[in-house]
Amino acid sequence: MSLTRAVVLALSVSVLWSCGESGDKGRQGAVRPVPVVAVPAKTETLPLVVRAVGNVEPIASVAVKPQVGGAIVAQLVRDGADVAKGDPLFRIDTRPYELAIRESLAKLDRDKALLVKAEEDLKRYAELKAKNVVAQGQYDETYSQAKTLEGTIRLNEANLARSRLDLEYTDIRAPIAGRVGSVLLTVGNVVAANDGRVMCVINQISPIFISFSVPERYLPAIRAQAAKGGLTVTAAAAGEESSPPVTATLSSVDNAVDAKTGSIRLKAISQNADSRLWPGQFVRVGLNLATVADAVVIPTRAVMDGLKGPYVYVVGPDGVVDARVITPGLIVDDRTAVEKGLAAGEMVVVDGQVRLSPGARAEVKPPADAPAPKDAAGKAKAEAGR
Repeated sequence: MSLTRAVVLALSVSVLWSCGESGDKGRQGAVRPVPVVAVPAKTETLPLVVRAVGNVEPIASVAVKPQVGGAIVAQLVRDGADVAKGDPLFRIDTRPYELAIRESLAKLDRDKALLVKAEEDLKRYAELKAKNVVAQGQYDETYSQAKTLEGTIRLNEANLARSRLDLEYTDIRAPIAGRVGSVLLTVGNVVAANDGRVMCVINQISPIFISFSVPERYLPAIRAQAAKGGLTVTAAAAGEESSPPVTATLSSVDNAVDAKTGSIRLKAISQNADSRLWPGQFVRVGLNLATVADAVVIPTRAVMDGLKGPYVYVVGPDGVVDARVITPGLIVDDRTAVEKGLAAGEMVVVDGQVRLSPGARAEVKPPADAPAPKDAAGKAKAEAGR
């Protein structure tokens, strides 16, 4: 009996072992598909927009300083005022300059009277000299006096013009149209001609400059498009994400590439009629270089880097995954144009690539932002698809 039991036990263990081994092989053979999120490649008209961070600059900025000295007797502008070219800003005491004009006029009248007498003397001495009545030296002295008075009169006329100009400078006017900043000197302050103090600063803000830099690799395309016509630039300031961006026109390209940063400085001009842009403000800039029609476009996050270059995982109709090497083109926001290696309509994996390998099977899941089924039938179809 003991021998029979031993044989039966050995046969039982052998059967159990073989059953367990065959079960493991069955489970290993049924590999579950990898869940991924995939979207079809689309054909779109893709604009080439170069993104950059720019800075708003006034087209003109003038620091107003006095050109003559004196006490400020009137302040005709306030902080933050909009002024037109020629508007009065300040007035300096005019009395010293009015007196200077009167003095110049008096000297001019005196010297003109002396010149009349000198010319009469010169005429008389010329007649006497012709009769050999007076010496040559007396004639020459009279001639010299007349010519000296003529020069003195011209000097007095220049001094008079200068005095009148100084009087005009006492009325300080806006040299450009724009917006005044803080008024730094008020009534009662005494200023000197061309001293270092600034009375106020005027910035021209309509139109206005948008200055920004782009990588030098875009320079050939910028020059080519600028030769064909104006390039459009858009700008959006912080806090205005919901508003349409400000449009501008590229106005200038710097004459040299910055060797340290490898970028080129550009400027665009915006009319800024509504004063949305402000000097010193940082803005997000978009330079519209070109438009590519019928481009095969995929989400940028689907592109991965490999030993052979950029590639994407493509899910075939049978669920088998293929690692497809592509040639990416333009990148606009979160989208990438594919020049070679992909056709419109092919399913490209955008999430779950880490768990994939060439030849693996994938189970396509709907994106997280996909709309949920509205009824039970739609839900059942979704479950059946899974």
